[in-house]
Amino acid sequence: MKRLSYIVLTVLFGGMSCMLSSCGDFLDQESDRVIDANKNHLNNASDTLYSAIGVMNKMQALADRTILLGELRGDLVDVNNYTSSSLRDIANFNVASDNPYNSPRDYYAVINNCNYFIANADTALKNNRNEKIFLKEYAAIKAYRAWTYLQLALNYGEVPFVTEPILNKDGADKQYEKKGIKEICDYFIDDIAKLADVEKPSYGTIRNNDSKLFFFPIYVLLGDLNLWAGHYREAALNYYKYIANRNGSNSSYPIGVNTVAWQQSDTKWTRYSDRWSNVFSTENTNANTELIAEIPGDSIPSEGNYSQLRNYFNSTSDNDYKVSIVASQALKNLSQAQQYCQLNSSNEVVYVPNTLSGNMGGDLRLASVYNEDAFSHSNSSVATSISNKKYVTRNIHIYRRSMVYLRMAEALNRAGFPRFAFAILKTGVNNTVLDEDILPYYPEEEAFLKQFDFPTNRYKLRTKAENADENTMGIHSHGSGWSDLNEQYVYPAKETEAEEEEAVEDLIINEDGLEFAFEGTRFYDLMRVALRRNDPSYLADRIYDRRGTDHTAEMKSLIGVDLNNKANWYLNWNGQLGLNNQ
Repeated sequence: MKRLSYIVLTVLFGGMSCMLSSCGDFLDQESDRVIDANKNHLNNASDTLYSAIGVMNKMQALADRTILLGELRGDLVDVNNYTSSSLRDIANFNVASDNPYNSPRDYYAVINNCNYFIANADTALKNNRNEKIFLKEYAAIKAYRAWTYLQLALNYGEVPFVTEPILNKDGADKQYEKKGIKEICDYFIDDIAKLADVEKPSYGTIRNNDSKLFFFPIYVLLGDLNLWAGHYREAALNYYKYIANRNGSNSSYPIGVNTVAWQQSDTKWTRYSDRWSNVFSTENTNANTELIAEIPGDSIPSEGNYSQLRNYFNSTSDNDYKVSIVASQALKNLSQAQQYCQLNSSNEVVYVPNTLSGNMGGDLRLASVYNEDAFSHSNSSVATSISNKKYVTRNIHIYRRSMVYLRMAEALNRAGFPRFAFAILKTGVNNTVLDEDILPYYPEEEAFLKQFDFPTNRYKLRTKAENADENTMGIHSHGSGWSDLNEQYVYPAKETEAEEEEAVEDLIINEDGLEFAFEGTRFYDLMRVALRRNDPSYLADRIYDRRGTDHTAEMKSLIGVDLNNKANWYLNWNGQLGLNNQ
């Protein structure tokens, strides 16, 4: 990717001191450049390619930190003796302005290049087939900008908001208003909604990857923006529209039936089959593939944006087999707390002891992707080798299918449909499930619920017969066996609807942890629920328990800031960005 970008970096980005209430040195004036800014318009087909590749290049600088800032500050991973100070400081909420992952200028480099393209692209221009030349790129770059602003706000709380390109010192010296998460979400919902049905650009295969993966689906992004803004019905519908339209009209995008499962004939629980973890090494755009969008990584370590995630999460010769980021005790406890429900070879339901050793008790997803083995090497003193299958390629995965389904469940739950949300976890959904198990509880909401159409002939629930065309099940079954048959995994009926919503939300957050551990979403998932409930302890208590409840005091001492104070959730930069400096 990076080698294609040299032709698009032509004019100074500007100091961006404009971004701050006190100007300061927010960016060095010669530190960045804007796509094709020697032109005052973009009006030929080659501009679309060069401009999109240029923004993609800027996105590469955000890739590793998107994962690291979202995972290290959560409860599911931990640091060790080999972890660098820059990563350790993130985990301990002690991120100084000179930390390499605390660089607002990199986000604004993306934003300013997007602003330039949006301001100058001739969106009315057509080719000889009467197709608008710039429309696909225009929609894709608007999506890049919305996603980048959301990441910026999630990490800094309130940020200077600029939607016009800055090309000179006059622009850089202006002052701009700041916006918080909800304001940013509401702005970009309006900005990109009308482009949701525009097809993504495609430049064929670039470095063995389908280039369509490099662009973010607008329906998914709209779902995220609405979810953060608290527009839950809209969020649920946006996620659904992506599922319904992803493969074209009259198609489907089911959750699939790939699992990590104990072999049916195994009564000693020593052998399992794994059809789940391979999704993390599969990067294509087939109709039923898991991966939805990624940021392409550089293939050359000497180039500036080569991803180090493989070396942080795995033992490799490049890191002298010293892994920097390991599974936390909290993640191991969460995994082991699940009750695995087995359907044995006699079609009998049995429950696997969750006290099995070596991450084998409870849910099997952790065991399938994360392995710690005794290790000895003549050139290393490391005693344990760690492999993490979630980081085996150079590209950084941002969206995948299970994420869309679980966020749709989160939105549906808060929209007042906790039984719909729970069905996504336990059984999977199709129109039969909707008609028989969901609609009877919400008869006054039939018009809204009927917008969710999962034709039973296309979304076929897994059964004991396990027919070849079955393609739908509850997400909890990915690692906990036959959740639909599990009498211990049941809908949490409570005295009030509000209590049921919170109980289902807790199950969703647990499922997020089991499904997305190591993938960079955990801190933001906890933040979103804590903000929604106006309960900072929802986030704080889980992070303080990262090493187990018996080490809470230790974690509080290491972190050193009060996570019950929401201002401490955000990064700050030179006293000018970050809520703790307001």
